[in-house]
Amino acid sequence: MKSESSINPADTLQDWEAAWKRCLDIIRDNVPQRTFQTWFEPIQAVALEANVLTLQVPSQFFYEWLEEHYVELLGKTIRRVMGREGKIEYRIMMEGRSHQNPASVKVPASTHSRVALESNAIELPLSMKDPFAIKNPYSIPGLKRVAIDPQLNASYTFDNFVEGDCNRVARSAGAHVAQKPGTTAFNPLVIFGSVGCGKTHLAQAIGNEVRQKHPRKSVLYVSAEKFINQFIDHSRNNEVNDFIHFYQLIDVLIVDDIQFMVPAAKTQDVFFAIFNHLHQSGKQIILTSDTAPKDLEGMQERLLSRFRWGLNADIQTPEFETRQAILRLKMQHEGLEMPQEVIEYIAYNVQTNVRELEGALIAILAQSTLNKKEIDIELAKRVMKNFVKTAAREMTIENIQKLVCNYFNLPYDRLLAKTRRREVVQARQITMFLAKKFTKSSLKNIGQHFGGFDHTTVIHSCQTVENLMDTDASYKDQVQEITHKLQLASI
Repeated sequence: MKSESSINPADTLQDWEAAWKRCLDIIRDNVPQRTFQTWFEPIQAVALEANVLTLQVPSQFFYEWLEEHYVELLGKTIRRVMGREGKIEYRIMMEGRSHQNPASVKVPASTHSRVALESNAIELPLSMKDPFAIKNPYSIPGLKRVAIDPQLNASYTFDNFVEGDCNRVARSAGAHVAQKPGTTAFNPLVIFGSVGCGKTHLAQAIGNEVRQKHPRKSVLYVSAEKFINQFIDHSRNNEVNDFIHFYQLIDVLIVDDIQFMVPAAKTQDVFFAIFNHLHQSGKQIILTSDTAPKDLEGMQERLLSRFRWGLNADIQTPEFETRQAILRLKMQHEGLEMPQEVIEYIAYNVQTNVRELEGALIAILAQSTLNKKEIDIELAKRVMKNFVKTAAREMTIENIQKLVCNYFNLPYDRLLAKTRRREVVQARQITMFLAKKFTKSSLKNIGQHFGGFDHTTVIHSCQTVENLMDTDASYKDQVQEITHKLQLASI
């Protein structure tokens, strides 16, 4: 029997499988068993010609990893088995190519190897047909074939995501991505906004829609915090290769709250490799953040530049009309009814985010059910005073000024400016009228809140508003609407 060191290169020319088997025997003795199973067992030898052994690998990433981490080992091994002239050529499996038109490209890969991009002309080994045979942290138990659990909340859908001016761009982009994941200009899709405005809901709605329309695509939702912890665990167990390879086989990857990656430099390195591979492979990436990517101080510039490749869409705090729509939809799903004035009251007083809005609604419904009382404005005021901090607002001149400015879409400093522009004068007169009606402030004090007007100006303004309400129905409706808003916004 010949020893490995005395192998005749001519013998290997008769059987490429035998040549690669000899290489594997040597490699097995030089790497950990887990590494051998992950990175060398899936490789198939498919040809041997003129001292060039052709190896088929399952992906571009697989080839790049071998060249980066095991190029020296492979070089020494192939020369030991096949002689000093021995070389390797890689054949990379590329999805989406026809068997009849493989479109191969060969380029130098290193001092000892070459690489070719091939179609799916040759069957993958069994271990690589199931991409999650490597190690699947999201396996679904009870299935014969290991499948991935997408980690999605089925209740997060487009149907129960209320669209408004605050989120229209992000929602439209998300719907477009769900139709054609990985093939639109919105890759990556970065959704950013403050806490509780619906970023997670929208991101998961995209994932659920993809699963419905493209059942063969693998979808995975993961929080950045969980991603970091997984990476740490895999690092401790020397299984980083498995970690990277698993994530690079996902078709639609959703990573929530990427701002948590800022202090995790090593995690950013790994995510960069995963991001690059997914993007180059035409896979869809969806990210959420509590701030715009450009403001993520501490995030690697190479990652930030890639975040800008697609679309950065913000979700803002929902406006009054959207807040009402959210409450109505929530009630509809729960099969409940509530007076319109109570809906308006909640929507006016909870202006921070959707979570607090729904929390206020639940608190009112709970009190109504437990105490067997009908829901009315008095119950709403009493409950929200205890459960929602934002509800308790004193009726002050400043609050009235801000509400009127918001109604007329007028900057606050313009309201205080001494100008005769019609829209400013009208807003100022209505504000003085409401301040006199709803506060205990003196006419002099009211005038001082507008930059130093005297009490006669306040009297004139109040009289002007009353006269116009008597003669102009449209103007009267406008003042009454503002008054209604003010009443709802106060306890």
